[in-house]
Amino acid sequence: MSIPLIQKTRIGLYIIRQMLARRRRFPLVLMLEPLFRCNLRCKGCGKIALSNDLLNRHLSIAECVDAAEECRAPIVSIAGGEPLLHPDAPRIVRELTRRKKFVYLCTNAQLVARRLEEFEPSAYFTFNIHLDGLRERHDALVGRQGVYDRAVDAIRLLVAQGFRVTTNTTFFGGETPETASRFFDFLTSLGVEGLTVAPGFSYETAADQDHFLGRDGSQGLFRRIFEIGRGRNWRFNHSRLYLDFLAGGRNYACTPWGNPTRSLFGWQRPCYLINDGYAATYRELMETTDWSRYGVGRDPRCADCMVHCGFEATAVLDAVKNPLEALKINLRPPGGMQA
Repeated sequence: MSIPLIQKTRIGLYIIRQMLARRRRFPLVLMLEPLFRCNLRCKGCGKIALSNDLLNRHLSIAECVDAAEECRAPIVSIAGGEPLLHPDAPRIVRELTRRKKFVYLCTNAQLVARRLEEFEPSAYFTFNIHLDGLRERHDALVGRQGVYDRAVDAIRLLVAQGFRVTTNTTFFGGETPETASRFFDFLTSLGVEGLTVAPGFSYETAADQDHFLGRDGSQGLFRRIFEIGRGRNWRFNHSRLYLDFLAGGRNYACTPWGNPTRSLFGWQRPCYLINDGYAATYRELMETTDWSRYGVGRDPRCADCMVHCGFEATAVLDAVKNPLEALKINLRPPGGMQA
């Protein structure tokens, strides 16, 4: 089991309560960006391209907590930038977990050894380590040698100290099913709780615009990965329905309000990946955003997107609404994977 029972139970009960209250739109994950500053310059990310003035700013502890209270999502994903560059990252985590939020700290792990003593293991807290492939490929994508080895050392250290650890992987063009499978085998051998995977999204400000997979390329890659992985003990931090979606087994519309984003600028419209301006409050975001404008077939920027922050919520809600369909996939998951 990749996701602890306490987390699955609480999220399931939360969704059922929202449905019984007949709420059409509600959040599952708050994407919290307390800063944009980073210590790497990854080819597939455009956040570091912001001005120095913005890169030197960060949200306060109170602003982060207020965002979580305002949004009321049960899960908070702390991203960036590199959140371990935030001086108050440990206190933000403590304040959120004290409120029984399930917190995922998304980090490139370069500062884990230096700051580890400031954190405590908890059922509500997970280090989510960024790794986009085996050593040579990952270091090329992040633009610096040695990053992969430090991240792997950090995973081993965290697992040994009793922390929940997941990995976060984005696949780009040039990745092969064979190397991806070896990569998943290696991550599994490290004892991580689960693997988070998605094809890259073509940020307009990303340094490399030539290696995004596109929808057909993504489906072909994941379909073949799952075929190779049949019978292997890979554990994913996803619903099986989302994995089936990645492999082209089902069509989903995205659920952008399922993962609202709060950053230095406010609440981002419409999602973590596309920036069409900001709302001052979560309520304003939900009530004044024209959600009908977005999605595959509506906005060309959405055409190739298959990222979990847009589609995982759709898959999770589908599993709750159609438990028999979810059970069928559970019995025959893509490629024999576990989730």
